[in-house]
Amino acid sequence: AHCGICSRRDAVTLIAEGKVKVNGVIAKEPGYKVLENDEVLFNNKKLFITKNLLYILLNKPKDYITTTTDPQGRKTVLQLLQHATNERIYPIGRLDRNTSGVLLFTNDGDLTQKLSHPSFEVKKIYEVKLDKVLTKGDFEKILNGLVLEDGPIHVDSLAYADQKDKSIIGIEIHSGRNRIVRRIFEHLGYDVKALDRVMYAGLTKKNVERG
Repeated sequence: AHCGICSRRDAVTLIAEGKVKVNGVIAKEPGYKVLENDEVLFNNKKLFITKNLLYILLNKPKDYITTTTDPQGRKTVLQLLQHATNERIYPIGRLDRNTSGVLLFTNDGDLTQKLSHPSFEVKKIYEVKLDKVLTKGDFEKILNGLVLEDGPIHVDSLAYADQKDKSIIGIEIHSGRNRIVRRIFEHLGYDVKALDRVMYAGLTKKNVERG
């Protein structure tokens, strides 16, 4: 009922029909108290208990790492959000330490699973500042697809973000592979000076100040 599947009364029926499993075993007893570490499945889909669903969009600054804690004492994104809520929230995906821009936090496990799964094909748009002008030839190579050390990569679209400065590029991509945007340009001999995620899953950082 807490997960929004059904009413408490209907839950008894679903349990009686054998549609609920706790820790891999079909649940028979509606009065069973679910413990924090129990895995509960309904129709073989994992449920996440959440009372207040929370969504926070952060415009991440550079020099913060996307982990909950860091033994080396570096600045983490959760330090920016420590006064925002008392709920336990987690980032969906991650941004490199030196990548800025849109980062979503939530305690909604269902949404996290959905957005993290490759089949959902989350659209991401980045603005890239290179150490030099991107040549027309390299522009075409990226559009036609590259083969990196971990396989081929195709971008969805590519554009010069500023017609006066062709070292600033807009790139749209679905892949969630590690450091993928940086590696695309490094593969062709460019150094990425700045990387900013301007859109993630339809969310933008418009009117959200850095940090």
